[in-house]
Amino acid sequence: MIFGKFERMIAFRYLRARRQEGFISVIAGFSLLGIALGVATLIIVMSVMNGFREEFLGKILGVNGHLNVYGTSGSLGNYDAITGKIALVPGVVAVHPLVEGQVLVSSPGHAIGALVRGEKVSDLKAQPLIADHIVAGSLEALDDDSIMIGDGLARSMGVRLGDSLSVLSPDGNPTAFGTTPRVKSYKIAAIFNVGEYHYDGSFVFMPLSAAQLFFKVPGAASSLEVFVKDPDNIQPVSQQVRQVAGPTARVLDWTQSQSAYFNAIQTERNVMFLILTLIIVVAAFNIISSMIMLVKDKAHDIAILRTMGATQGMILRIFFLAGASVGVVGTILGFGLGLAFADNIESIRQILQHFTGTDLFNAEIYFLSTLPAKVEPAEVAAVVGMAFALSFLATIYPSWRAARLDPVEALRYE
Repeated sequence: MIFGKFERMIAFRYLRARRQEGFISVIAGFSLLGIALGVATLIIVMSVMNGFREEFLGKILGVNGHLNVYGTSGSLGNYDAITGKIALVPGVVAVHPLVEGQVLVSSPGHAIGALVRGEKVSDLKAQPLIADHIVAGSLEALDDDSIMIGDGLARSMGVRLGDSLSVLSPDGNPTAFGTTPRVKSYKIAAIFNVGEYHYDGSFVFMPLSAAQLFFKVPGAASSLEVFVKDPDNIQPVSQQVRQVAGPTARVLDWTQSQSAYFNAIQTERNVMFLILTLIIVVAAFNIISSMIMLVKDKAHDIAILRTMGATQGMILRIFFLAGASVGVVGTILGFGLGLAFADNIESIRQILQHFTGTDLFNAEIYFLSTLPAKVEPAEVAAVVGMAFALSFLATIYPSWRAARLDPVEALRYE
């Protein structure tokens, strides 16, 4: 072993300071606590950021598709032919034509802006994020006179399954007295909850044929949403889809249409990692200060050990082991605390909300109804490795200083 029995005994004895040396032990304890909290906080925050990105990406792409094909003239009149061609592109899983439009939905005493999406019922059934999160009614009940809305929108409008909503389009009908808004009443056939505030609170789904009739685009689609096998490797598929769709179509993948969200998440993630790393760095400096004080306090003991035959290497290893033990134990404690907190973060949030009476994760602000966390083993390993490295580096100078201590000078005035 690198550290002998004698060196381990002396090192751990120095860590258990006597009463007159208690201040040194207190500093070492705070250093250990600082590293533990730094490692735990870094693991928790990185896990939450990873979970937020994954949940956000899953919710957005589960509803909107991985890339969209738009017509340069505003609509796709020959969408069936283009759909067939795109479906043959390697890596494409599904292609759904849809009609979209901004509307005003109203019920007695309520009115709110919403987005209507007209899709084939079979395509809606093929989207697990929607089909598996219907909380009332069913997709089978959808027809040209009915719609499906999110539960957030249902609460805002004060309606339930079976009630009716009036849908008003600003693109109205021309009359002799000017343009009048187009209004139609639809029965609520289903209510969904995908766990994303924006979709649950402002999306209205109806059959494709009903949307084509309401927005007066018979036989046309606003766009085609394309689902691919590997969303993280979207560029090759996007290039092939552009070639197949032709010059009259415009293709946008999720990295372009949702770039603002994910760039913001990545930037915040990098900044948080840098800031929280400083906690570990500060704790490492505390190890340096506590070890320098320990070396100065133990100068007499070091001199006696040297006169008894201890080499400079032995002295260096004794103090290196004493200082590194603080960092290693703190890192291990932080590792366990971070993983335990990340695995139970939603339960902890609910408990804190119950006792404080405040909403700690407002869905209207963060878009998600639950606090997600995803532990990435590679990131956790990097955090633990960094903490170990800083702990070891922090002990090098104090250990070297102890090894260089001249026993003659230390015992001169004894």
